[in-house]
Amino acid sequence: MDTYTFMRQLADSWILLAMFGFFASAAIWAFLPSQRRAREDASMIPFRNDSAPKASPDARADQDAPNPKGQPHD
Repeated sequence: MDTYTFMRQLADSWILLAMFGFFASAAIWAFLPSQRRAREDASMIPFRNDSAPKASPDARADQDAPNPKGQPHD
């Protein structure tokens, strides 16, 4: 048996089985009850900096300045 055929058969059977076993164990580990806090923390990442930024004094001064066309600001 040449090397290519051996490696092909190995990849088609045992390596595929090992990869599936790793995937299944990683999925089971991720959903264990002890990982609940980590999942909740990860789900809140997009909302961590959700507060509105404070307006700078320059921004307030721009709002108080008259519009060049004489119309009020929105």
